[in-house]
This record gives sequence, structure tokens and C-alpha cells, in this order.
Amino acid sequence: MAFEGDYLGFFRESLEKLREEGNYRVFANLERRSDSFPHAKRHTENGEEDVLVWCSNDYLGIGQDSRVREAMIETIKAQGAGAGGTRNISGTNRLHGELERQLASLHGKEAALLFTSGYVANLTALSTLASRLPGCIVYSDSENHNSMIEGIRQGRSDKRVFRHNDPAHLDELMAADDPSRPKIVAFESVYSMDGDISPISEILDVAEKYNAISFLDEVHAVGMYGEHGAGVAERDGVMDRVDILQGTLGKAFGVIGGYIAAKAELIDFVRSFGNPFIFTTALPPAIAAGALKAIEILRDAKDIRAKHQERAATVKARLRQAGIPILPSVTHIVPVLIGDAEKCKKASDMLLNDFNIYVQPINYPTVAKGTERLRVTPTPHHDDDAVDRLINALDKVWTALDLPRTSSAQAAAE
Repeated sequence: MAFEGDYLGFFRESLEKLREEGNYRVFANLERRSDSFPHAKRHTENGEEDVLVWCSNDYLGIGQDSRVREAMIETIKAQGAGAGGTRNISGTNRLHGELERQLASLHGKEAALLFTSGYVANLTALSTLASRLPGCIVYSDSENHNSMIEGIRQGRSDKRVFRHNDPAHLDELMAADDPSRPKIVAFESVYSMDGDISPISEILDVAEKYNAISFLDEVHAVGMYGEHGAGVAERDGVMDRVDILQGTLGKAFGVIGGYIAAKAELIDFVRSFGNPFIFTTALPPAIAAGALKAIEILRDAKDIRAKHQERAATVKARLRQAGIPILPSVTHIVPVLIGDAEKCKKASDMLLNDFNIYVQPINYPTVAKGTERLRVTPTPHHDDDAVDRLINALDKVWTALDLPRTSSAQAAAE
């Protein structure tokens, strides 16, 4: 659409187009309840309602754990609410330093560096390395998260995009480039919209063949996979081969923040040259305290991880039995396929308004047009009654919206 001097008119027209396409985002007014996770309060014009949340990234419910909350409360009492500024201005809080040491230990690396979010961690690390390494080329999986894409874009280096989870295509691209140029291979372990897992070892084989730095985003895996919750790379026994492991504190660890873990010199390089790190206020000490407690709990929480996987498998099986189409996820993420933006929004609205179940619609540009979905994320705290409630509600929504179902043969093949 053309801009004709009317700023507000341009904004209105752009927003109206989003509404017409079914892609306008409406946020539910929710209040998480630490005494009854995964339930929440929904605030409406008619008062408060109890809703059952099925799409939280607090995958294990650790953000509501009493031990995590108490660690944060005690730190606020002792140190106050904020960090006081950037680490350059206010210094490094003792808890920040301890958290970085624990994250490095978790991933078997020499050092780690904290950021205010996983997004900022990806953005800073990739843009700093890509812009500072002379003649750098970054090879990016086609399904990488926006934070990685933005980090690569802001690094202004040459970029190659390889087909999703395709080591052979990566090899083909790298073979065509000058072997003397520095290279970075950036990819994820768990892809958050489809729930698939990358062939990490095979991609690392290619990266090592061409002397490239490997950069693995494990934000949807840390806490949930591996002997100690260090991620899929730990589970697969290849963590020592990954040059840079990136993770988040805002999902399975239940608070907020991001980090990278790597060799000490690389971490110091990003710390010294990464502007988003240098000029951003540090995480509040209470957040660091909560993250430390969450990591302590989850390093030995095999039972929680096992329960989490069981709940996800149960939900997938029940959805197949009901003929509700799901994408072939091999992880804890359950993508319920609708394939139409308007109907996806309607399905989400019906679940919330008619059944008090909260599942946010995932539409373009987060996913490609025609693959719109409901992204269901079971937790260890969703009991059998909660699963029954979800399946029964989806069954009624599917009938009301006349959405296609899978046959028993199709479901068995998935």
C-alpha cells in the first residue's frame, strides 16, 4: 500500500488488512495463578473467569515452583528490585556471575554470558560475530527463529540459507565458498512451531569439515532434554562438539533472560564487542536467583522430564483418536493443524469463550500461510481431567467449524 502523507491513515489501513486476513493479534487479559498452575484468571468486562492454559512456554511449571518464588522474594528483600544499570555501569552482581558459572557447567563449557532475553542473546552473538569476523559467511537453517535471522541481518555478512534440517544441502553450499573465509553454521535443536528436532550430529559433521563455528539454539530444549536438562545436544552426546550453545531462562527455567555458553575467549569477545549486551540494563538480581534455583532443581529432575514427555505423548494419542489433525512432532510441542487463519482465530476464540481453555492461534508471519495452527504445550501439571477437557472441547470446535478430520488410517500412519 502506498503512503500518501497521512500517517494515521496508513496505520489504520495496515491494521485493517491484518484483520481482514485473520492475522490481527488480540491478547487475552490473563493473570497466572501460582497456587493452581496451569490455571489462570481471565479478566473480562463481565468479571473474572478461571481458564485452563494449554499454551505456556513455562513448559515444566517451574516458574510457579515455591522454591523458585521464595529465592526471588528473598533476593528482592535483600537487594531491591533492579540491577541498577548495565554491568559496565553497576558492576556484575554476585548472582549474575554465579548464574553464568552454573550455565557454563550445565553445558560443559568454559564460560557463559547472560542477556536480558533469548532473543537478545541470538541477536547479539550472531551480529557481533558476523560483523567482526572479516569476510564471514553465515549458513542459516531456513526455519530459524526471527532472532537468529535478525542477528544475521544486522551482522551484514554474506548469508546462505540451507534447506530445513538438510545437512547435504548445507554441505553443497559450503563446498561452493572460499575455504579460507570464516564461517558460522546457525541452527536450532527443537523447532518451536513444528516440534521437530534437527540432525545435530550430521550438521556438526559438515560444520567441522569446513572449519566453521557451530551455533546451536537450544531454547526449546534446555531443562527438558538430556541427563541434566542441558538440551538435545546433551541427550545426543554431542554437546562438546558444539562451539556456541544458546539458551533461554524464560521457558523451562521459568523466569526470563537468555545466554550463550562457549570457550572463554569467544564469550569475552562477545562481552567486549556486543553492543546490545554492553548498553542494556542487566537482569534484576532476583531473576538470577530464581534461575539459579530452577537450574538446581532441574539438573536432577529426571522424573519431571519423564512425566512431561508422557503427558505430551498422551495428548498426541488422544488427538489422533479424535481425528484431530496434528503435525508429526517428536517433542513436547503439539501443533494442531487448521490451515486457515480466520478459522484458526475462531477456534481459539471458541475454546476460550465457550470452554474456558486458552490456546493462542499461531498465524502468519510466525508460520507460513496455509499452515495456521493451535500450538498446544502439555506440562507435567496437566492431569487426565485436563486432557479430557481439552479433547472434548476441540472435538466440539472441530464439528462447529466443520474442520477436516484425519481418518484412523491417517492417524495410525503419523
